[in-house]
Amino acid sequence: MSEGTSKEEQMAALVAEIKSCTRCPLHASRKNPVPGEGNLDAIVMLIGEAPGRWEDEKGRPFVGAAGKLLDKLLALAGFRREEVYIANVLKCRPPGNRDPRPEEVEACTPFLDRQIQIIRPKVIVTLGRHSTRYIFSKAGLPFKRMGDVRGRAYEVEIFGMKITLVPTLHPASALYNPSYRSLLEADFELIGRLVRGLAKPEKPARPEKRVGLEAFMT
Repeated sequence: MSEGTSKEEQMAALVAEIKSCTRCPLHASRKNPVPGEGNLDAIVMLIGEAPGRWEDEKGRPFVGAAGKLLDKLLALAGFRREEVYIANVLKCRPPGNRDPRPEEVEACTPFLDRQIQIIRPKVIVTLGRHSTRYIFSKAGLPFKRMGDVRGRAYEVEIFGMKITLVPTLHPASALYNPSYRSLLEADFELIGRLVRGLAKPEKPARPEKRVGLEAFMT
């Protein structure tokens, strides 16, 4: 954080940049950019993939059916939406909700990097493979597929900060495959236990240490 500049001032300047951004072609087809929203002092930051149709309409993250499910999942972890910060890898909707392209991720993620540095969360929750792949790369962790990494917590260092990283499925996946909902619920219950543990005196983090779900079951 720049000396003498508040989080609110830094985020306002960043949002203004996002709203005027033309770094990739997505700006030409968007209705509204979706910078992100929430508590700038949040303990937990959630990172999704990209805005969908409703997000593009409203300029806010997770406001459609997946957003309603996300609110319920947050409640399982003991949080209200206004207590966390929610962002996406891409700030503009890809046409037809297609997957983000590598050049779009490269153009847009400097905004996400700055959001993480402004908020300085203790826990980052990645929602889906695209955000998980990107944040794992920042933490120096390998990533192949979600089935290998979800359901666990990782102690990592990102931008010089000790962060607990929890990868999980994108809430939209449970709308198409209801069997995924129980996996999401288990992961958000894990997040709640992690945060309650963070309320205790912190011990030095061990970078890239993977912690199994069973460690938080007691």
